[in-house]
Amino acid sequence: MKDTPLILIIEDDEDILELEEFHLSNAGFEVLGFRSTRGVEQALEEEEVALLVVDRNLPGAEGSEFVALLRSKGYDLPVIFVSAKDQDFQVEEGFVRGGDDYLRKPFNMNELVLRVRALLRRSGAVSGERLSHGDLSLDPESRRLQRNGEEIHLSRLEFDLLAYLMRRPGRVVSREELLDEVWGDEEERGPKSVNVAINRLKKKIDREGEASHIESVRGIGYRLC
Repeated sequence: MKDTPLILIIEDDEDILELEEFHLSNAGFEVLGFRSTRGVEQALEEEEVALLVVDRNLPGAEGSEFVALLRSKGYDLPVIFVSAKDQDFQVEEGFVRGGDDYLRKPFNMNELVLRVRALLRRSGAVSGERLSHGDLSLDPESRRLQRNGEEIHLSRLEFDLLAYLMRRPGRVVSREELLDEVWGDEEERGPKSVNVAINRLKKKIDREGEASHIESVRGIGYRLC
């Protein structure tokens, strides 16, 4: 399996497809998007696809029927249905036809990313992820951070913030993106929330007299350096 898992999405709603592509790409996955099932089988033959994200209301073919067809042809890769078909019997139908997970629309994009990661781990498509940058080593599964082998204790928010930056080394990440992706909808947040959290994090991971791991880019956001 490739070091960077390839996620194939089938979604006829262009706005939702773009959101799914954006969030999964930001989470470190390669993404291939389709507006219908046309061309999907050819892509599965030519590419090393790790997981399918499939809408059920598709032009030309119902999503779960298409997955059932793929299963009958021997394709055993994990499938997550993302659908407005949200009644219990419809969800059951999705699992019976070959789905491994089911998200009812509307849904939170962060939850989609979490479910993709969890399903890839369970399927063996990816091993436990470990992130490294300089003298920092972060294990998302055990939620442990070490600097040169010495453990550093972080709050949940600090850990998620550092993990988000470590998955995007060298890229400037805006404060707005961090608020949306790390804080989410349930955390208390305000205009200065990111600055305060970054400063707390820097005090824990930086050594006195040495360059900081996190650079502030004036007027934009932050970058791991």
